[in-house]
Amino acid sequence: MEQRLANTWRLTVNEKKFIETALHSDLRVDGRRPFDFRELTVKFGREDGSSEVQLGMTHVMGFVSCQLVQPYRDRPNEGTLSVFTEFSPMADPSFEVGRPAESAVELGRVIDRGLRESRAVDTESLCVVSGKFVWSIRIDLHIIDNCGNLVDAANIAALAALLTSRRPECSLGGEDGQEVIVHPPEVREPLPLIIHHLPIAVTFAFIGDENRVVIDPTHFEEGVMGGRLTATLNANGDVCAIQKAGGDGVMQSVIMQCLRIASVKAADITAKIKKAVDSYNTERTLRKIKRQPASVAVHVSEPSQTEVKELSKKHKEKSMLKSEESQSDDMEIETQFSEHDGTTRRDSSSKSFVGGPSSWDPYSKGVDFDELQASLASRGEVMPVEKLEKSRHDKPYEGESPNLLADSAAPLLAETTETGVEIKREKTLKDAVKPKHKRKKKASSNTDAS
Repeated sequence: MEQRLANTWRLTVNEKKFIETALHSDLRVDGRRPFDFRELTVKFGREDGSSEVQLGMTHVMGFVSCQLVQPYRDRPNEGTLSVFTEFSPMADPSFEVGRPAESAVELGRVIDRGLRESRAVDTESLCVVSGKFVWSIRIDLHIIDNCGNLVDAANIAALAALLTSRRPECSLGGEDGQEVIVHPPEVREPLPLIIHHLPIAVTFAFIGDENRVVIDPTHFEEGVMGGRLTATLNANGDVCAIQKAGGDGVMQSVIMQCLRIASVKAADITAKIKKAVDSYNTERTLRKIKRQPASVAVHVSEPSQTEVKELSKKHKEKSMLKSEESQSDDMEIETQFSEHDGTTRRDSSSKSFVGGPSSWDPYSKGVDFDELQASLASRGEVMPVEKLEKSRHDKPYEGESPNLLADSAAPLLAETTETGVEIKREKTLKDAVKPKHKRKKKASSNTDAS
């Protein structure tokens, strides 16, 4: 860090002459040209609305906060914007604790004028209930290190903090619909502020009797300068505000030259700020995605021995229950098939069917064995009984119960058709019961014998 004095206005005569003489050769103490800016670095904190700007060795931090307040009577539909600066002796020994100095008041006013007069922030979007509740935006600027040109560094810090700040979303509720409900970030995503453009402050210093102009003066050059001009412009070249400090007069041509240079510098600084904000938003999005809990995956991939035993035990119990349920279901299906087969045998005629109803198709039917034999007999073609039995046993229906297959192997009865062909068929319950005339004869024969 470059050596600095306790008071910026207490420079020796030789130091002043050295700075003025170097400017005659278009050279500055830190090696820059008269219209060169120092290196600019913009950083952001973990939370929204916080920024950190380094312009050379000048270090400034900005914070943006918001709260619901009552609006002004003359502007009931607009929110408020205020800028507060804090100078610490840590930044410069010439700063005193307590009451703000004139430099601190001037810094806050210059930045506030550039933001408010240019309407860079949409204050009408900050209105919640007209005449009752509006959002009040507060910008706090903390000077960490003073190495010259605090106005430009603080202005960039304020803009960067505004671009990354977000206010809570609110809605109206209650019985009369006028109660304001502020939703936390966990419930609803906060809303960013509406920024129309970025007013960039560019400071010029006039040094020497000839009023040589330099841009972005350092701490030593501020001790030698006779006047200062701060022009606030946006990237489009629109002049938002002008601040002239110091007793030395400046010609109109010099002011116009300073405005032309400031418009170019404002476009460059705006591009740097937007690039830094875009990188911050990308990082914020990735950080938000990474908030998803990943501890569950680690816990599952590395379980303890007791957990492994409990999981295996539960798995075995589930498998045993499933096997028992499947066995019980099979038994119920078999009993249902057997009962159904018995009722059909008692109620049906002497027709027998090969196969049975499919377990998966409720509309499927078996093959009528007698109709098949009758059709073959009418054609004069008779299929051997052994072949029929073999085909019946070799090609059962898919999904047919083993009980049905066992029942199909019942003993056959020989019958003779009208064509003289002997056909065998299965025995039924009707065959087991004797006809009435046979039973009567037997009963009569029993009575005669007695």
